[in-house]
Amino acid sequence: MKLQQLRYIVEVLNHNLNVSATAESLFTSQPGISKQVRMLEDELGIQIFERSGKHLTHVTAAGQEVIEIARCILAQVDSIKAVASEHTLPDQGKLNIATTHTQARYALPAKIKQFMERYPRVSLHMHQGSPEQISEAAAKGKADFAIATEALHLYQDLMMLPCYHWNRSIIVPTDHPLTSVGKVSIEQLGEHPIVTYVHGFTGRSELDRAFNEAGIEPNVVFTATDADVIKTYVRAGLGVGVVATMAFDESNDKGLVALPAEHIFEPSTTKIGFRKGTFLRGYMYDFIETFAPHLTKSVVEEAMQQRTQEAVDRLFNSVQLPTL
Repeated sequence: MKLQQLRYIVEVLNHNLNVSATAESLFTSQPGISKQVRMLEDELGIQIFERSGKHLTHVTAAGQEVIEIARCILAQVDSIKAVASEHTLPDQGKLNIATTHTQARYALPAKIKQFMERYPRVSLHMHQGSPEQISEAAAKGKADFAIATEALHLYQDLMMLPCYHWNRSIIVPTDHPLTSVGKVSIEQLGEHPIVTYVHGFTGRSELDRAFNEAGIEPNVVFTATDADVIKTYVRAGLGVGVVATMAFDESNDKGLVALPAEHIFEPSTTKIGFRKGTFLRGYMYDFIETFAPHLTKSVVEEAMQQRTQEAVDRLFNSVQLPTL
């Protein structure tokens, strides 16, 4: 059994059983991958992949277990390399972050600038996507950190640490009738067409929950993953916007007004996650603390000693998180 063979079966699954695409990503040949996979199956005495002719059709039950263990082994190999790099090149390396547009556009710029000024020799790459894409990237090792708010059940392979709470604002043109209301109620909000985030993005679930609890069916007429797009359509008169408060800038968002909505919607919590068992480089600890100052190295290390996410969550029950 070779590490190369384990990497091949993991990458074949990562590429949806497309051996050609796997070969291209690994800069090798398709026959070479197929041969090594067959040799591993022969050695183990099981089929990892079911086939139809020359095509792989699905992963067998035994194959699922083998690939899961292979992922763990390869992650440990990466950790060994990271340990070596930490001793030989402590201020050099790569950092891959997967997150949503809202985090990338509004929460991260100042923090990343601060980090890069301290670590100019670390190459930082950001990948934007849906919660599903973010969790997949982190679980497969394509991202070191996942920063997300929604669909946290997708991140079961990761350790998720709370960073901050954030609230929503109602965005309307300056001449909108709601600007004359002292405190907008959910009933008043429900009387207007709503422009907000796509379901599954940036705290959308809290909006749906609030309307459900009030017994109101919101008239959501337009959705987008990008708060800037939402504000554009609010300006066009399509409806009332509901966005993260951090996404509104009075100096830049001319012609619009932000009305508070924290009394309507519960705050959401943004978390940062990484694969369990990962060896964190020194600059990785520093990035976490830069993004969320209460997550010091000692706090993160204590969290890493916990066996379940529930135990991790209990550690932070009494911690007063900042609110953006």
